[in-house]
Amino acid sequence: MTSAHTVDIAGRAVGEGQPVFVVAEAGINHNGDVGLARKLIDAAAAAGCDAVKGQKRTVDVVYSPEELARPRENPFGPTNGDLKRGLELPVEVHRELDEHANSLGLRWTASAWDEQSLEDVASWNPPFLKIASASLTDDALLRAHRRYDLPVVLSTGMSTLAEIDHAVEVLGTTQLILLHCTSTYPSQPRELNLRAIPVLAERYRLPVGYSGHERGIATSVAAVAFGACVIERHLTLDRSMWGSDQSASLEPTEFTDLVAAIRTIEQAFGDGVKKVYDSEIPVREKLRRVG
Repeated sequence: MTSAHTVDIAGRAVGEGQPVFVVAEAGINHNGDVGLARKLIDAAAAAGCDAVKGQKRTVDVVYSPEELARPRENPFGPTNGDLKRGLELPVEVHRELDEHANSLGLRWTASAWDEQSLEDVASWNPPFLKIASASLTDDALLRAHRRYDLPVVLSTGMSTLAEIDHAVEVLGTTQLILLHCTSTYPSQPRELNLRAIPVLAERYRLPVGYSGHERGIATSVAAVAFGACVIERHLTLDRSMWGSDQSASLEPTEFTDLVAAIRTIEQAFGDGVKKVYDSEIPVREKLRRVG
């Protein structure tokens, strides 16, 4: 049974008082290679993640003809359109990746950037629907997400409180999680503003997580201490690989360390009641003066 401050994701309560839900953002780090996408899922499973996420776009809907025709040298051709189409995985491949993730005890989802892509994502019954920060002001797409009986996770990067207010009003608060986020790749620590996590939780009375694009794991672990119930980080097999998101991603060993650190800090929270532990009694008897 979930409370007002928890959301049910595939039978698991996520939110206040619950273990942190860790999402590996494979994103477009597969570089259009299905084999690489499967390896990213393997790495996420080995690291102890709870879910893996990709992205889904209908390229000709999301981008204007002018943007697609813009010159941009890349492995797929000379234009930005060649790049965007080359990075896009068909829905059938996404379903295969979901099956592969399931075989490893994970779930696969994807952020949909348009209504057709959203229909495609919903077709494999993902554990939740993810709305990217770039789509936070797209009211039509927000409303379309609520046609499906699935939890919604909304990133809030590059957004004002007024814009978030409006997005929450459009989406409603049922089965909704917000992610605090700074949309620079990679983000600088001075711009992460982790104190915004409890501010968002108090303002919206919703579970709030953290989607990070910084280097390293320390600040993402700190986000848990500030109350983040979901941690989402980009995953790459190697930051030196070609791709726009690779430099803001964690490599597999770093992701493993991140998950381990999160589980350690969860144990360290305790219940807030000051007490003397049994392990302290011999030390107290040895070190304290009798008087």
